[in-house]
Amino acid sequence: MSRQRRNTRPLDDIPSLFDDLSIDMTLGHYRGDASTRHQAEAELLASERAKAAAAGASDDLTLKLKEVSATDRLMFVSFGSGSSGNCAYIGTRSQGLLIDAGVAPETVKKLMADNGLDYNSIRGILLTHDHGDHMRYAYKLLRKQTHMMLYTTPKALNGLLRRHSISSRIKDYHHPIYKEHLYRIGDFEVTAFETSHDGTDNMGFFIQFGPHHKFAVVTDTGFVTERADHYMRQARYIMLESNYDAGMLKHGPYTEILKSRISSASGHLDNADAAGYLARIYTPQLTHVFLCHLSNDNNTPELALEASRRALADTGIAVGDGSGSPESQRAQIQLTALPRYDASPLYVFREP
Repeated sequence: MSRQRRNTRPLDDIPSLFDDLSIDMTLGHYRGDASTRHQAEAELLASERAKAAAAGASDDLTLKLKEVSATDRLMFVSFGSGSSGNCAYIGTRSQGLLIDAGVAPETVKKLMADNGLDYNSIRGILLTHDHGDHMRYAYKLLRKQTHMMLYTTPKALNGLLRRHSISSRIKDYHHPIYKEHLYRIGDFEVTAFETSHDGTDNMGFFIQFGPHHKFAVVTDTGFVTERADHYMRQARYIMLESNYDAGMLKHGPYTEILKSRISSASGHLDNADAAGYLARIYTPQLTHVFLCHLSNDNNTPELALEASRRALADTGIAVGDGSGSPESQRAQIQLTALPRYDASPLYVFREP
């Protein structure tokens, strides 16, 4: 079966990822619990005080550090990405959203606490579609959490109830949204848009926080739809499916029916298509790409990263690995593959 694809065209320009803090502070990319973070901040403060004393400065660095720590900066962390379970957090230390609900609540709570994030800060779940690896724990995550809502279309909710054994009480938490309508959730502006998959009323999300932070989520799609293309071309950060390597799928153990489903226009996006698309739309505006939903049987992180890295490098773009190292930060774009079973590091995005 030949796959139908829509033509795309080139894009525009902007800077890099890790936050520029008001003192020389490089805590923008770390893993660990809150005590580790506070210890690092204390060590940093001591170092800055010593520098200030040597320079004869009289600045109140304690106040500066408090201002830095209290400032809400946009953060992203994935708790799992793949057919075993998908869930990620996008937000600040005071408020945020979950993208999908395929990871158990106890795991989400622990990983949030490990990164100094409060589960009670979650305003709701953005549900991309009704497949089990994206919605399996939706009700358990929402249950008794009166501060949280489920944001998805009525059609997607009906599909979820029809196709899965899940409490009908989830309807009590449902806040209906509609594609191409902008919704404000706390300090976030969220727009759902059309993707191409074999779930019920599949969608991606365009999430805006303040004037500069624009995050596009495109997972589980057989090709980049016109509307997905529209929003990704505006984004500074993209979470894009790079599900399979065509050679591994072709020669792998799956049945021909399953292979056809995966490679169809309503299936999944392969490494080559994801890589080619990123190279076509790149401008300096795009600072970070998270490759998501990598297949366990038909892909590896190395293959997915190499395909996108090579496509970008072939157009003269310097690609960093998202590690936060000085060398990586000098690159024009940061490229990482989200772990399938584990949490990613916590990423803190910088203002342009």
